[in-house]
Amino acid sequence: MDPKMSWSQFFKVLSEVAQKYYLLAGIAFLIFYLIRKNKIRHRKIQKKFPGTRDYIREIGFSTLSLFIFASVPIIILNSDITRPYTHYYQSINEFGIVYYIAAFPLMMLLHDTYFYWMHRLMHMPALFRTFHLLHHRSTNPSPWAAYAFHPLEAIIEAFITAVLLFVMPIHPSHLIIFFAFSLAYNVYGHLGFELYPKNFNKHWLGKWVNTSVSHNQHHQFFKGNYGLYFTFWDRWMGTLRPDYDQHFEMAKTQKEQAKNVP
Repeated sequence: MDPKMSWSQFFKVLSEVAQKYYLLAGIAFLIFYLIRKNKIRHRKIQKKFPGTRDYIREIGFSTLSLFIFASVPIIILNSDITRPYTHYYQSINEFGIVYYIAAFPLMMLLHDTYFYWMHRLMHMPALFRTFHLLHHRSTNPSPWAAYAFHPLEAIIEAFITAVLLFVMPIHPSHLIIFFAFSLAYNVYGHLGFELYPKNFNKHWLGKWVNTSVSHNQHHQFFKGNYGLYFTFWDRWMGTLRPDYDQHFEMAKTQKEQAKNVP
């Protein structure tokens, strides 16, 4: 392993991850928390906006997480010990375009399963304070909270990269596209505003999709709604909050009521 090449790759990956985080979270923050704040405050899931100290804390710990997220794939793919056991491949033709496309929903299912059980584990009293309490300091999260993890939690969060590389064929662009989507959904989950339409939570498909209301409840109440992209595991394991539908309806009703105000 060439140390110079490894450092070069690390800073390249770090730059790509950082650009996506600051761009996506920054745009969301600019629109919902600055430019249109007064016009859409009635739509906010929790009416109060976080304070400046909250934003600084979220950005600071998210920035630290970026270094950890960039390190994991570099360490795995540049180590003679781990790389031979991965299923990393360079040519799309090796597994074909059908597999290449089908890999994305499979990655989502694997990530959601990993996240749900890892998340529930970190809510155990013996682990919560050390690993997860820092993230829950954002009881009323902003888009900047997407990666605001304690370093130990960030390592565990980043380990999904290893899971994917060791269990299924992964092309370089799989990682780039998938984690860009993952970040975007994480920003949405911490947005503080619900973007899905009214009654989406009761639709035959929508009820299986995790929403900003769902994750906002998790931050506000600390219990229930542990999923990332889906509500499969929460529904199957009985951890979806019983007041979820009520809170989703409230979030969308506020928008409808504001439309009817003269």
